[in-house]
Amino acid sequence: IMICGGPSVGKTSVAVRLARLVARDGRAVAACKIDCLHSDDLTAFRALGVPCALGLSGDICPDHYLVSNLEEIIDWAGQKGADTLMIETAGLCNRCSPATKNSIALCVVDCSCGIAAPKKLGPMLTQADIVAMTKIDAVSQAEREIFTRNIQLLNPAAAVIAVDASSGYGIEQVYARIAAYPDFDNFGEDSLRHSMPGGVCSYCVGERRIGKGYQQGIVEKIAL
Repeated sequence: IMICGGPSVGKTSVAVRLARLVARDGRAVAACKIDCLHSDDLTAFRALGVPCALGLSGDICPDHYLVSNLEEIIDWAGQKGADTLMIETAGLCNRCSPATKNSIALCVVDCSCGIAAPKKLGPMLTQADIVAMTKIDAVSQAEREIFTRNIQLLNPAAAVIAVDASSGYGIEQVYARIAAYPDFDNFGEDSLRHSMPGGVCSYCVGERRIGKGYQQGIVEKIAL
């Protein structure tokens, strides 16, 4: 289960609630958190007795980092005896989706960010299987319905579910959708749902100086 979304939208709260439900059904679950610089989120998983791992991408895009380590993460979960693996990844540029074709893609969005926010999320939203809308208590019913409609216009196939991760509202619905998917374990034949952004330029490898004379690799110029 790939859990993605922007910073501070409630991904970890949703993931922890889901982990409880997976364990309740007698399945062994493991969790992996991918972040950039720091994360204390493993504490919540450890409190449930869930094996968890943390990957900090540092100077690398966290989604590139995740995909580069996905095989190792899956092997680690198998060594822990898990039959369900939950991976939560930091969302930054919104240009790509870390989900693979055979994973379950859950996108968590904050519906208090404004009704135009879904258009800015890119493939992590448009190619998600399930979209969980958090912070529903911060908006009116009318705003929630418009937000839901804007998601459905971008991704008609996704199940859009309003949740309150602090109280657990809606999490059972999300889990029911997840549980309906068939088991899959042959990730050696898996592939990404969407290409990663091109990030091979002089600044990717540490250049700090500004100007055309220092720019090499993939460079896009704005039309002014």
